[in-house]
Amino acid sequence: MIRTATPADVPVIHTLVRDLAAYEKALDEVRASEEQLREALFGERPAAFAHVAQDDASGEVVGFALWFLNFSTWRGVHGIYLEDLYVRPEARGGGHGKALLAELARICVARGYERLEWSVLNWNEPSINFYKSLGALPQDGWSVYRLTDGALGDVASLAGRA
Repeated sequence: MIRTATPADVPVIHTLVRDLAAYEKALDEVRASEEQLREALFGERPAAFAHVAQDDASGEVVGFALWFLNFSTWRGVHGIYLEDLYVRPEARGGGHGKALLAELARICVARGYERLEWSVLNWNEPSINFYKSLGALPQDGWSVYRLTDGALGDVASLAGRA
């Protein structure tokens, strides 16, 4: 079963975020606290949204999708950017990941959004194969760039001077 996350899901979502980071060999990069997730998802002005996958038998949350809106200047409409999709290893193969993506695709279609996008690590062949099986295509010719930490501060200091 897929459902919209509630504030009560924040602790398990936080745990799943950490599990995902460990899987991606980047646990030491996780800084987000439960309170930060709660504020981002359920604060006065939510900046992100989440859905959870529950095991039908136990009711346990076994996966999640965390996403936010993006905008295409070329299409002139919003889309969804999927920040994280994760299903616990013991629950994989049960259709949870597919159901989470299907729900996000349903939201896109219902709201007139024209894109559902995400990034995947180049070495993550199981996920790449899963996404391709659904008809998702890699965006060849595009590379993701990111400013963080000191570089972000350095560029920010140029504001008003550039």
